[in-house]
Amino acid sequence: MTDHPHNPKLDAHPGSNTEKDPADWVSGDEPMTGAQASYLTTLSEEAKEAPPPEDLTKADASKRIDELKSALGR
Repeated sequence: MTDHPHNPKLDAHPGSNTEKDPADWVSGDEPMTGAQASYLTTLSEEAKEAPPPEDLTKADASKRIDELKSALGR
C-alpha cells in the first residue's frame, strides 16, 4: 500500500477558511485589482448598469461583483 500525503485541494468539502467575507479580508481596503475592475465593467455593461467607480476597494469590488452576478442569474 502506498501512502499519499493529504491534498486539501481534493477535499469534497474544503475548510471554512476557503471563503471569507470581504469585510474580513486583510487587504480588503486596498484598491480593487485590474482584474476586478475589468470584470466589474463587463458585468455592469451586461446588466445595463453604470460603470463601477474607480476608487472601489477590493472588498467593495468583490461585493459588487457578487451583486451583479446574482442580478444576472449567475
